[in-house]
Amino acid sequence: MKVALVVQRYGADINGGAEQHARYIAEHLARHVEVEVLTTCASDYITWRNERPAGVEAVHGVPVRRFPVSRERHPAEFAQWSERVFRHSHSLADELSWLDAEGPTSPALIQHIQTHADDYDFFIFFSFRYYHSFHGARAVASKAILVPTAERDGALGLQLFHPVFRGIRALMYNSYEERALIHAAAGNAQVPGVVVGVGSDIPESPNASRFRQKYDMRDRFAIYVGRIDENKGCKELFAFFEHYSSALLDGLHLVLIGTPVIPIPDHPRIHHLGFLSDQDKFDAIAASELLIMPSYFESLSMVALEAWALGRPVLANAACDVLHGQCLRSNAGLFYSGFHEFFETLRTIDGNSALATALGTNGRQYFQQHYSWPVIERKYTDMLDRLRREPAASSMEPVPGWWARRRRVLEPGHDVVARLPAGAATAVSETVARVEAPEIRRAPISRAPTPAAAPVLPIERAARVSAPEVRETSGTVDTGANRRSPSRDGQNRRGGNNRGSGRGNGRRAPGKPGSPRQAHDEPGGAPPPERPPSSERQIPSQRVQTPPAAGGESRQGRRRPRGRRRPGGER
Repeated sequence: MKVALVVQRYGADINGGAEQHARYIAEHLARHVEVEVLTTCASDYITWRNERPAGVEAVHGVPVRRFPVSRERHPAEFAQWSERVFRHSHSLADELSWLDAEGPTSPALIQHIQTHADDYDFFIFFSFRYYHSFHGARAVASKAILVPTAERDGALGLQLFHPVFRGIRALMYNSYEERALIHAAAGNAQVPGVVVGVGSDIPESPNASRFRQKYDMRDRFAIYVGRIDENKGCKELFAFFEHYSSALLDGLHLVLIGTPVIPIPDHPRIHHLGFLSDQDKFDAIAASELLIMPSYFESLSMVALEAWALGRPVLANAACDVLHGQCLRSNAGLFYSGFHEFFETLRTIDGNSALATALGTNGRQYFQQHYSWPVIERKYTDMLDRLRREPAASSMEPVPGWWARRRRVLEPGHDVVARLPAGAATAVSETVARVEAPEIRRAPISRAPTPAAAPVLPIERAARVSAPEVRETSGTVDTGANRRSPSRDGQNRRGGNNRGSGRGNGRRAPGKPGSPRQAHDEPGGAPPPERPPSSERQIPSQRVQTPPAAGGESRQGRRRPRGRRRPGGER
Protein backbone atom coordinates (compact mmCIF):
# COMPACT_ATOMS: atom_id res chain seq x y z
CA MET A 1 0.00 0.00 0.00
CA LYS A 2 1.28 3.48 -0.92
CA VAL A 3 0.05 6.56 0.95
CA ALA A 4 0.66 10.23 0.13
CA LEU A 5 0.74 12.58 3.09
CA VAL A 6 -0.10 16.14 2.00
CA VAL A 7 0.76 19.12 4.22
CA GLN A 8 1.36 22.87 3.74
CA ARG A 9 5.09 22.79 4.69
CA TYR A 10 7.43 20.09 5.89
CA GLY A 11 10.88 19.79 7.39
CA ALA A 12 12.89 18.50 10.32
CA ASP A 13 13.48 22.12 11.40
CA ILE A 14 9.77 22.97 11.67
CA ASN A 15 8.86 22.56 15.32
CA GLY A 16 5.32 22.32 16.62
CA GLY A 17 1.90 22.61 15.03
CA ALA A 18 0.31 20.54 12.29
CA GLU A 19 3.59 20.35 10.39
CA GLN A 20 5.42 18.52 13.16
CA HIS A 21 2.32 16.39 13.71
CA ALA A 22 2.42 15.44 10.02
CA ARG A 23 6.13 14.59 10.13
CA TYR A 24 5.70 12.34 13.16
CA ILE A 25 2.82 10.48 11.48
CA ALA A 26 4.76 10.13 8.21
CA GLU A 27 7.84 8.69 9.92
CA HIS A 28 5.90 6.21 12.04
CA LEU A 29 3.40 5.20 9.35
CA ALA A 30 6.36 4.47 7.05
CA ARG A 31 7.09 1.44 9.23
CA HIS A 32 3.87 -0.17 7.97
CA VAL A 33 3.19 1.20 4.45
CA GLU A 34 5.04 3.08 1.72
CA VAL A 35 4.78 6.83 2.45
CA GLU A 36 5.59 9.85 0.29
CA VAL A 37 5.11 13.43 1.49
CA LEU A 38 3.68 16.03 -0.89
CA THR A 39 4.23 19.63 0.19
CA THR A 40 5.30 23.11 -0.92
CA CYS A 41 8.64 24.87 -1.14
CA ALA A 42 7.64 27.24 1.68
CA SER A 43 9.28 27.46 5.09
CA ASP A 44 7.73 30.64 6.50
CA TYR A 45 4.02 30.35 7.37
CA ILE A 46 3.54 34.14 7.26
CA THR A 47 4.57 34.76 3.63
CA TRP A 48 4.73 31.20 2.19
CA ARG A 49 7.80 32.35 0.28
CA ASN A 50 9.54 29.66 -1.80
CA GLU A 51 12.69 28.95 0.22
CA ARG A 52 13.30 25.25 -0.45
CA PRO A 53 14.10 23.73 -3.84
CA ALA A 54 11.38 22.00 -5.81
CA GLY A 55 11.82 18.28 -6.36
CA VAL A 56 12.38 15.22 -4.19
CA GLU A 57 14.54 14.88 -1.10
CA ALA A 58 14.61 12.53 1.88
CA VAL A 59 13.82 13.79 5.40
CA HIS A 60 14.59 11.21 8.09
CA GLY A 61 14.31 8.48 5.48
CA VAL A 62 10.89 9.57 4.11
CA PRO A 63 10.77 10.87 0.49
CA VAL A 64 9.44 14.45 0.31
CA ARG A 65 8.25 15.92 -3.01
CA ARG A 66 8.05 19.74 -3.02
CA PHE A 67 6.09 22.05 -5.34
CA PRO A 68 6.43 25.84 -5.73
CA VAL A 69 3.96 28.34 -4.28
CA SER A 70 2.49 30.51 -7.03
CA ARG A 71 1.95 33.62 -4.88
CA GLU A 72 3.14 34.83 -1.53
CA ARG A 73 0.69 35.78 1.19
CA HIS A 74 0.09 39.48 1.83
CA PRO A 75 -1.12 39.92 5.44
CA ALA A 76 -3.11 43.10 4.70
CA GLU A 77 -5.03 41.44 1.87
CA PHE A 78 -5.66 38.35 3.95
CA ALA A 79 -6.90 40.51 6.84
CA GLN A 80 -9.43 42.23 4.54
CA TRP A 81 -10.84 38.93 3.30
CA SER A 82 -10.90 37.57 6.86
CA GLU A 83 -12.89 40.57 8.03
CA ARG A 84 -15.40 40.05 5.24
CA VAL A 85 -16.03 36.32 5.63
CA PHE A 86 -15.81 36.18 9.43
CA ARG A 87 -17.73 39.37 10.31
CA HIS A 88 -20.16 40.08 7.46
CA SER A 89 -22.66 38.39 5.17
CA HIS A 90 -20.79 37.17 2.14
CA SER A 91 -20.75 34.78 -0.82
CA LEU A 92 -19.05 31.48 -1.55
CA ALA A 93 -16.86 33.35 -4.04
CA ASP A 94 -15.68 35.51 -1.15
CA GLU A 95 -14.73 32.39 0.80
CA LEU A 96 -12.79 31.04 -2.16
CA SER A 97 -10.95 34.36 -2.44
CA TRP A 98 -10.17 34.15 1.29
CA LEU A 99 -8.75 30.65 0.73
CA ASP A 100 -6.48 31.91 -2.07
CA ALA A 101 -5.34 34.86 0.06
CA GLU A 102 -4.53 32.57 2.99
CA GLY A 103 -2.32 30.26 0.93
CA PRO A 104 -0.07 28.47 0.39
CA THR A 105 -1.45 28.54 -3.15
CA SER A 106 0.22 25.79 -5.19
CA PRO A 107 -1.61 24.75 -8.38
CA ALA A 108 1.37 22.53 -9.26
CA LEU A 109 0.78 20.45 -6.12
CA ILE A 110 -2.91 19.99 -6.95
CA GLN A 111 -2.05 19.12 -10.56
CA HIS A 112 0.30 16.39 -9.34
CA ILE A 113 -2.42 14.94 -7.10
CA GLN A 114 -4.88 14.87 -10.00
CA THR A 115 -2.55 13.35 -12.58
CA HIS A 116 -0.95 10.78 -10.23
CA ALA A 117 -4.04 9.77 -8.26
CA ASP A 118 -3.68 6.16 -9.40
CA ASP A 119 -0.14 5.98 -8.01
CA TYR A 120 -1.42 6.14 -4.43
CA ASP A 121 -3.95 4.08 -2.52
CA PHE A 122 -4.85 6.93 -0.15
CA PHE A 123 -4.04 10.59 0.47
CA ILE A 124 -3.83 11.90 4.03
CA PHE A 125 -4.40 15.67 4.09
CA PHE A 126 -3.38 17.75 7.10
CA SER A 127 -5.24 20.91 8.21
CA PHE A 128 -8.67 21.42 6.63
CA ARG A 129 -8.38 25.20 6.24
CA TYR A 130 -5.61 25.37 3.64
CA TYR A 131 -5.57 25.44 -0.16
CA HIS A 132 -3.97 22.01 -0.55
CA SER A 133 -6.55 20.23 1.61
CA PHE A 134 -9.62 21.86 0.03
CA HIS A 135 -8.63 21.41 -3.60
CA GLY A 136 -6.70 18.20 -3.08
CA ALA A 137 -9.48 16.42 -1.18
CA ARG A 138 -11.97 17.41 -3.88
CA ALA A 139 -9.65 16.07 -6.58
CA VAL A 140 -9.36 12.58 -4.99
CA ALA A 141 -12.40 12.41 -2.69
CA SER A 142 -12.69 8.61 -2.87
CA LYS A 143 -9.12 8.28 -1.52
CA ALA A 144 -9.01 11.30 0.79
CA ILE A 145 -8.43 11.02 4.56
CA LEU A 146 -8.41 14.30 6.49
CA VAL A 147 -6.59 15.19 9.71
CA PRO A 148 -8.55 18.43 10.24
CA THR A 149 -6.64 20.04 13.16
CA ALA A 150 -9.72 22.22 13.64
CA GLU A 151 -10.06 24.84 16.34
CA ARG A 152 -12.98 26.97 17.51
CA ASP A 153 -12.42 29.83 15.10
CA GLY A 154 -14.23 31.43 12.19
CA ALA A 155 -12.71 29.18 9.51
CA LEU A 156 -14.83 26.28 10.75
CA GLY A 157 -17.94 28.37 10.08
CA LEU A 158 -17.14 28.90 6.38
CA GLN A 159 -19.53 26.96 4.17
CA LEU A 160 -16.98 25.94 1.52
CA PHE A 161 -15.43 23.39 3.93
CA HIS A 162 -18.57 21.59 5.06
CA PRO A 163 -19.12 19.54 1.84
CA VAL A 164 -15.47 18.42 2.12
CA PHE A 165 -16.08 17.08 5.64
CA ARG A 166 -19.09 15.14 4.27
CA GLY A 167 -17.55 13.89 1.03
CA ILE A 168 -14.18 12.38 1.99
CA ARG A 169 -13.48 8.79 3.02
CA ALA A 170 -12.49 9.30 6.67
CA LEU A 171 -11.34 11.75 9.34
CA MET A 172 -8.62 11.28 11.97
CA TYR A 173 -9.62 13.60 14.80
CA ASN A 174 -7.27 15.04 17.39
CA SER A 175 -9.78 15.16 20.26
CA TYR A 176 -13.37 14.45 21.22
CA GLU A 177 -14.05 18.19 21.33
CA GLU A 178 -12.81 18.60 17.75
CA ARG A 179 -15.01 15.74 16.58
CA ALA A 180 -18.08 17.24 18.26
CA LEU A 181 -17.39 20.63 16.66
CA ILE A 182 -17.05 19.23 13.13
CA HIS A 183 -20.07 16.95 13.48
CA ALA A 184 -22.17 19.93 14.57
CA ALA A 185 -20.83 22.25 11.85
CA ALA A 186 -20.87 19.87 8.87
CA GLY A 187 -23.34 17.10 9.79
CA ASN A 188 -20.82 14.42 8.82
CA ALA A 189 -21.37 11.84 11.56
CA GLN A 190 -21.85 9.17 8.87
CA VAL A 191 -18.26 9.55 7.62
CA PRO A 192 -15.85 7.07 9.25
CA GLY A 193 -13.72 8.75 11.87
CA VAL A 194 -11.65 7.99 14.95
CA VAL A 195 -10.06 10.12 17.66
CA VAL A 196 -6.33 9.54 17.30
CA GLY A 197 -4.15 12.51 18.16
CA VAL A 198 -0.42 11.99 17.85
CA GLY A 199 2.38 10.42 19.82
CA SER A 200 5.82 11.78 20.57
CA ASP A 201 9.32 10.33 20.66
CA ILE A 202 9.94 10.59 24.38
CA PRO A 203 13.55 9.89 25.46
CA GLU A 204 13.98 7.05 27.92
CA SER A 205 16.07 9.05 30.37
CA PRO A 206 15.71 12.82 30.16
CA ASN A 207 18.25 14.53 32.39
CA ALA A 208 16.97 17.42 34.50
CA SER A 209 20.38 18.04 36.07
CA ARG A 210 21.96 18.33 32.63
CA PHE A 211 19.50 21.08 31.70
CA ARG A 212 20.00 22.98 34.97
CA GLN A 213 23.76 22.88 34.59
CA LYS A 214 23.77 23.82 30.91
CA TYR A 215 21.45 26.80 31.32
CA ASP A 216 22.41 27.71 34.92
CA MET A 217 18.84 27.30 36.20
CA ARG A 218 18.92 26.89 39.97
CA ASP A 219 15.38 28.04 40.82
CA ARG A 220 12.17 26.06 40.62
CA PHE A 221 10.26 26.96 37.48
CA ALA A 222 7.16 26.44 35.39
CA ILE A 223 7.70 26.01 31.66
CA TYR A 224 5.97 27.12 28.46
CA VAL A 225 6.92 25.45 25.15
CA GLY A 226 5.69 26.72 21.78
CA ARG A 227 5.35 29.81 19.65
CA ILE A 228 5.45 32.88 21.89
CA ASP A 229 2.46 34.67 20.41
CA GLU A 230 -0.61 36.56 21.60
CA ASN A 231 -2.73 34.06 19.66
CA LYS A 232 -1.31 31.34 21.94
CA GLY A 233 -2.30 33.25 25.09
CA CYS A 234 1.25 34.38 25.91
CA LYS A 235 0.39 38.05 26.39
CA GLU A 236 -2.16 37.10 29.03
CA LEU A 237 0.28 34.60 30.56
CA PHE A 238 2.88 37.35 30.95
CA ALA A 239 0.37 39.67 32.65
CA PHE A 240 -0.80 36.92 35.00
CA PHE A 241 2.70 35.73 35.84
CA GLU A 242 4.06 39.21 36.53
CA HIS A 243 1.20 39.85 38.94
CA TYR A 244 1.74 36.42 40.55
CA SER A 245 5.43 37.23 41.01
CA SER A 246 4.67 40.61 42.56
CA ALA A 247 2.58 38.88 45.23
CA LEU A 248 5.07 36.16 46.22
CA LEU A 249 8.70 36.67 47.12
CA ASP A 250 9.57 32.99 46.67
CA GLY A 251 7.27 31.95 43.82
CA LEU A 252 8.19 29.99 40.73
CA HIS A 253 10.20 31.29 37.79
CA LEU A 254 8.92 30.95 34.21
CA VAL A 255 11.02 29.41 31.42
CA LEU A 256 9.99 30.02 27.81
CA ILE A 257 11.06 27.74 24.95
CA GLY A 258 10.15 28.78 21.43
CA THR A 259 10.32 31.53 18.82
CA PRO A 260 8.95 34.91 19.97
CA VAL A 261 6.39 36.79 17.87
CA ILE A 262 5.59 39.32 20.59
CA PRO A 263 7.95 41.13 23.00
CA ILE A 264 8.95 39.19 26.12
CA PRO A 265 8.82 41.17 29.37
CA ASP A 266 12.14 42.11 30.93
CA HIS A 267 11.46 40.40 34.25
CA PRO A 268 13.95 38.72 36.62
CA ARG A 269 11.82 35.57 36.87
CA ILE A 270 11.07 35.17 33.15
CA HIS A 271 13.78 33.36 31.15
CA HIS A 272 13.59 32.97 27.37
CA LEU A 273 15.85 30.22 26.01
CA GLY A 274 14.79 30.36 22.35
CA PHE A 275 14.51 27.32 20.11
CA LEU A 276 16.05 24.22 21.72
CA SER A 277 16.98 20.77 20.47
CA ASP A 278 14.64 17.91 21.39
CA GLN A 279 17.11 16.69 24.01
CA ASP A 280 17.27 20.09 25.72
CA LYS A 281 13.49 20.51 25.47
CA PHE A 282 12.76 17.20 27.16
CA ASP A 283 15.46 17.84 29.76
CA ALA A 284 13.82 21.20 30.49
CA ILE A 285 10.35 19.69 30.91
CA ALA A 286 11.81 17.04 33.22
CA ALA A 287 13.46 19.77 35.31
CA SER A 288 10.27 21.85 35.58
CA GLU A 289 7.59 21.73 38.25
CA LEU A 290 4.76 21.93 35.71
CA LEU A 291 3.85 22.98 32.17
CA ILE A 292 1.58 25.99 31.59
CA MET A 293 -0.66 25.99 28.49
CA PRO A 294 -2.33 29.45 28.18
CA SER A 295 -3.77 28.98 24.66
CA TYR A 296 -7.43 29.67 23.94
CA PHE A 297 -7.52 27.58 20.78
CA GLU A 298 -5.97 24.15 20.23
CA SER A 299 -7.02 21.03 18.35
CA LEU A 300 -4.48 19.02 20.36
CA SER A 301 -1.62 20.05 22.60
CA MET A 302 1.39 17.88 21.75
CA VAL A 303 3.53 19.53 24.42
CA ALA A 304 0.91 18.78 27.10
CA LEU A 305 1.09 15.12 26.11
CA GLU A 306 4.89 15.26 26.27
CA ALA A 307 4.75 16.79 29.76
CA TRP A 308 2.39 14.03 30.93
CA ALA A 309 4.63 11.39 29.36
CA LEU A 310 7.44 12.76 31.55
CA GLY A 311 5.24 12.78 34.66
CA ARG A 312 4.72 16.53 34.89
CA PRO A 313 1.36 18.14 35.73
CA VAL A 314 -0.24 20.68 33.39
CA LEU A 315 -1.97 23.98 34.15
CA ALA A 316 -4.26 24.92 31.25
CA ASN A 317 -6.54 27.74 30.17
CA ALA A 318 -10.11 26.55 30.81
CA ALA A 319 -11.34 28.65 27.89
CA CYS A 320 -9.80 26.10 25.51
CA ASP A 321 -12.27 23.21 25.31
CA VAL A 322 -9.61 20.73 24.19
CA LEU A 323 -7.12 21.52 26.96
CA HIS A 324 -9.95 21.60 29.49
CA GLY A 325 -11.17 18.19 28.30
CA GLN A 326 -7.68 16.69 28.30
CA CYS A 327 -7.16 17.75 31.92
CA LEU A 328 -10.48 16.18 32.92
CA ARG A 329 -10.02 12.93 31.01
CA SER A 330 -6.45 12.43 32.18
CA ASN A 331 -7.03 13.65 35.74
CA ALA A 332 -3.50 15.00 35.30
CA GLY A 333 -3.90 18.76 35.23
CA LEU A 334 -5.70 21.76 36.65
CA PHE A 335 -7.25 24.63 34.72
CA TYR A 336 -7.95 28.29 35.37
CA SER A 337 -10.42 30.97 34.37
CA GLY A 338 -9.04 34.44 35.10
CA PHE A 339 -6.13 35.61 37.21
CA HIS A 340 -7.34 34.53 40.66
CA GLU A 341 -7.77 30.91 39.57
CA PHE A 342 -4.42 31.09 37.77
CA PHE A 343 -2.79 32.26 41.00
CA GLU A 344 -4.43 29.64 43.23
CA THR A 345 -3.96 26.67 40.90
CA LEU A 346 -0.33 27.56 40.18
CA ARG A 347 0.44 27.94 43.87
CA THR A 348 -1.47 24.75 44.70
CA ILE A 349 0.57 22.62 42.28
CA ASP A 350 3.82 24.25 43.34
CA GLY A 351 3.11 24.00 47.06
CA ASN A 352 1.60 20.52 47.25
CA SER A 353 4.17 17.96 46.14
CA ALA A 354 1.83 15.01 46.76
CA LEU A 355 -0.76 16.51 44.44
CA ALA A 356 1.85 17.30 41.78
CA THR A 357 3.17 13.74 41.95
CA ALA A 358 -0.33 12.25 41.68
CA LEU A 359 -1.18 14.44 38.68
CA GLY A 360 2.11 13.50 37.01
CA THR A 361 1.51 9.78 37.64
CA ASN A 362 -1.95 10.02 36.09
CA GLY A 363 -0.54 11.89 33.11
CA ARG A 364 2.10 9.24 32.44
CA GLN A 365 -0.54 6.47 32.51
CA TYR A 366 -2.89 8.50 30.29
CA PHE A 367 -0.17 9.02 27.69
CA GLN A 368 0.81 5.35 27.64
CA GLN A 369 -2.78 4.14 27.24
CA HIS A 370 -3.91 6.61 24.59
CA TYR A 371 -0.93 8.30 22.91
CA SER A 372 1.99 5.89 22.84
CA TRP A 373 3.16 5.16 19.29
CA PRO A 374 1.89 1.56 19.11
CA VAL A 375 -1.60 2.89 19.89
CA ILE A 376 -1.40 5.71 17.32
CA GLU A 377 0.07 3.52 14.58
CA ARG A 378 -2.56 0.84 15.10
CA LYS A 379 -5.40 3.37 14.74
CA TYR A 380 -4.00 4.58 11.41
CA THR A 381 -3.34 1.12 10.01
CA ASP A 382 -6.76 -0.12 11.17
CA MET A 383 -8.45 2.78 9.36
CA LEU A 384 -6.47 2.15 6.17
CA ASP A 385 -7.40 -1.54 6.24
CA ARG A 386 -11.06 -0.69 6.86
CA LEU A 387 -11.23 1.78 3.97
CA ARG A 388 -9.56 -0.69 1.63
CA ARG A 389 -12.28 -3.25 2.42
CA GLU A 390 -15.31 -0.94 2.45
CA PRO A 391 -16.77 1.07 -0.45
CA ALA A 392 -17.06 4.85 -0.12
CA ALA A 393 -20.12 5.76 1.96
CA SER A 394 -20.67 9.17 0.32
CA SER A 395 -19.63 11.30 -2.62
CA MET A 396 -18.32 14.84 -2.85
CA GLU A 397 -20.94 17.53 -3.48
CA PRO A 398 -20.11 19.71 -6.51
CA VAL A 399 -19.17 23.36 -6.10
CA PRO A 400 -22.18 25.59 -6.92
CA GLY A 401 -22.29 27.34 -10.29
CA TRP A 402 -21.03 30.81 -11.19
CA TRP A 403 -24.20 32.73 -10.17
CA ALA A 404 -24.77 30.72 -6.98
CA ARG A 405 -21.20 31.30 -5.85
CA ARG A 406 -21.75 35.07 -5.99
CA ARG A 407 -24.94 35.30 -3.96
CA ARG A 408 -24.20 37.12 -0.67
CA VAL A 409 -26.37 34.91 1.48
CA LEU A 410 -23.82 33.22 3.75
CA GLU A 411 -23.63 34.06 7.45
CA PRO A 412 -20.46 35.43 9.02
CA GLY A 413 -18.16 32.57 9.97
CA HIS A 414 -17.96 33.69 13.59
CA ASP A 415 -21.75 33.69 13.91
CA VAL A 416 -21.87 30.08 12.73
CA VAL A 417 -19.17 28.99 15.16
CA ALA A 418 -20.83 30.82 18.06
CA ARG A 419 -23.85 28.49 17.77
CA LEU A 420 -21.83 25.29 17.79
CA PRO A 421 -21.72 23.08 20.91
CA ALA A 422 -19.02 24.11 23.33
CA GLY A 423 -17.37 22.69 26.39
CA ALA A 424 -15.12 19.82 27.39
CA ALA A 425 -16.23 16.22 26.90
CA THR A 426 -16.44 15.63 30.64
CA ALA A 427 -18.51 12.45 31.06
CA VAL A 428 -15.70 9.91 31.22
CA SER A 429 -16.00 6.41 32.69
CA GLU A 430 -12.89 5.16 34.49
CA THR A 431 -13.29 1.40 34.75
CA VAL A 432 -9.97 0.66 36.44
CA ALA A 433 -9.80 1.02 40.20
CA ARG A 434 -8.38 4.37 41.26
CA VAL A 435 -6.40 5.19 44.36
CA GLU A 436 -8.42 7.57 46.52
CA ALA A 437 -6.26 10.12 48.31
CA PRO A 438 -7.40 11.99 51.41
CA GLU A 439 -9.48 14.96 50.35
CA ILE A 440 -8.69 18.62 50.84
CA ARG A 441 -11.84 20.65 50.24
CA ARG A 442 -11.47 24.11 48.86
CA ALA A 443 -13.83 26.61 50.47
CA PRO A 444 -14.94 30.01 49.10
CA ILE A 445 -12.64 32.85 50.09
CA SER A 446 -13.21 36.57 50.00
CA ARG A 447 -11.28 38.57 47.44
CA ALA A 448 -8.24 40.54 48.38
CA PRO A 449 -8.26 44.20 47.30
CA THR A 450 -6.96 44.78 43.81
CA PRO A 451 -3.94 47.08 43.69
CA ALA A 452 -4.27 50.11 41.47
CA ALA A 453 -1.33 48.94 39.38
CA ALA A 454 -2.94 45.60 38.55
CA PRO A 455 -3.79 45.27 34.86
CA VAL A 456 -7.50 44.92 34.13
CA LEU A 457 -8.25 42.95 30.99
CA PRO A 458 -11.84 42.07 29.93
CA ILE A 459 -12.89 38.43 29.94
CA GLU A 460 -15.01 37.40 26.95
CA ARG A 461 -16.28 33.83 26.73
CA ALA A 462 -18.71 31.80 24.64
CA ALA A 463 -21.83 30.26 26.15
CA ARG A 464 -21.28 26.57 26.77
CA VAL A 465 -23.45 23.74 25.46
CA SER A 466 -22.79 20.24 26.71
CA ALA A 467 -20.58 18.17 24.42
CA PRO A 468 -21.41 14.52 23.63
CA GLU A 469 -20.40 11.94 26.21
CA VAL A 470 -17.06 10.24 25.75
CA ARG A 471 -15.94 7.06 27.44
CA GLU A 472 -12.36 6.03 27.99
CA THR A 473 -10.68 3.55 30.25
CA SER A 474 -7.54 4.28 32.16
CA GLY A 475 -6.07 3.34 35.50
CA THR A 476 -5.24 6.55 37.34
CA VAL A 477 -4.57 7.89 40.77
CA ASP A 478 -7.65 9.87 41.77
CA THR A 479 -6.54 13.31 42.89
CA GLY A 480 -10.13 14.50 42.78
CA ALA A 481 -8.81 17.80 41.49
CA ASN A 482 -11.16 17.98 38.54
CA ARG A 483 -14.38 16.72 40.12
CA ARG A 484 -17.42 18.93 40.38
CA SER A 485 -17.99 20.16 43.90
CA PRO A 486 -21.52 21.03 45.09
CA SER A 487 -22.10 24.75 45.29
CA ARG A 488 -25.37 26.59 45.90
CA ASP A 489 -24.46 29.59 43.79
CA GLY A 490 -22.91 27.56 40.94
CA GLN A 491 -19.51 29.18 41.37
CA ASN A 492 -16.23 27.33 41.64
CA ARG A 493 -14.97 26.55 45.12
CA ARG A 494 -11.47 27.76 45.77
CA GLY A 495 -8.86 28.06 48.44
CA GLY A 496 -9.04 25.91 51.56
CA ASN A 497 -6.72 24.64 54.24
CA ASN A 498 -3.43 23.47 52.76
CA ARG A 499 -1.73 22.44 55.96
CA GLY A 500 1.20 20.19 55.28
CA SER A 501 1.31 21.02 51.60
CA GLY A 502 4.43 23.09 51.99
CA ARG A 503 2.98 26.38 50.80
CA GLY A 504 -0.22 28.32 50.60
CA ASN A 505 -3.05 28.87 53.03
CA GLY A 506 -5.72 29.40 50.40
CA ARG A 507 -5.70 33.21 50.57
CA ARG A 508 -6.11 34.93 47.23
CA ALA A 509 -3.53 37.03 45.53
CA PRO A 510 -4.29 40.71 45.04
CA GLY A 511 -5.45 41.90 41.66
CA LYS A 512 -7.47 40.34 38.86
CA PRO A 513 -6.42 40.95 35.33
CA GLY A 514 -8.79 39.19 32.94
CA SER A 515 -8.45 37.56 29.54
CA PRO A 516 -7.93 39.62 26.39
CA ARG A 517 -9.80 38.62 23.28
CA GLN A 518 -7.44 36.58 21.16
CA ALA A 519 -6.66 37.44 17.58
CA HIS A 520 -7.15 35.02 14.73
CA ASP A 521 -4.41 32.38 14.63
CA GLU A 522 -3.25 33.45 11.18
CA PRO A 523 -1.28 36.66 10.47
CA GLY A 524 -3.67 39.50 9.71
CA GLY A 525 -6.69 37.35 10.55
CA ALA A 526 -9.80 38.72 12.20
CA PRO A 527 -10.29 38.08 15.94
CA PRO A 528 -12.48 35.18 17.05
CA PRO A 529 -16.14 35.66 18.03
CA GLU A 530 -16.75 37.51 21.26
CA ARG A 531 -17.42 35.41 24.31
CA PRO A 532 -20.24 36.26 26.73
CA PRO A 533 -19.36 36.76 30.41
CA SER A 534 -18.06 33.73 32.26
CA SER A 535 -21.30 33.52 34.26
CA GLU A 536 -23.01 32.15 31.13
CA ARG A 537 -20.84 29.05 30.89
CA GLN A 538 -20.31 26.23 33.32
CA ILE A 539 -16.74 25.28 34.18
CA PRO A 540 -16.41 22.28 36.49
CA SER A 541 -15.01 23.39 39.82
CA GLN A 542 -11.86 21.78 41.12
CA ARG A 543 -11.34 20.07 44.46
CA VAL A 544 -7.88 18.96 45.42
CA GLN A 545 -7.67 15.47 46.95
CA THR A 546 -4.22 14.35 47.98
CA PRO A 547 -2.28 13.04 50.90
CA PRO A 548 -0.58 15.86 52.78
CA ALA A 549 3.07 16.23 51.80
CA ALA A 550 5.31 14.90 54.50
CA GLY A 551 6.91 17.84 56.20
CA GLY A 552 6.30 20.03 53.14
CA GLU A 553 9.03 18.32 51.13
CA SER A 554 9.25 19.13 47.42
CA ARG A 555 9.94 16.59 44.68
CA GLN A 556 13.54 17.68 44.82
CA GLY A 557 13.77 16.62 48.46
CA ARG A 558 14.05 20.04 50.05
CA ARG A 559 11.69 21.76 52.43
CA ARG A 560 9.69 24.53 50.83
CA PRO A 561 9.01 27.66 52.89
CA ARG A 562 5.48 28.98 52.95
CA GLY A 563 4.73 31.55 50.25
CA ARG A 564 5.75 34.88 51.73
CA ARG A 565 3.98 37.96 50.50
CA ARG A 566 5.58 41.31 50.18
CA PRO A 567 5.27 43.94 52.97
CA GLY A 568 2.17 46.07 53.21
CA GLY A 569 -0.40 43.36 53.83
CA GLU A 570 0.68 41.13 50.97
CA ARG A 571 1.86 37.70 51.93
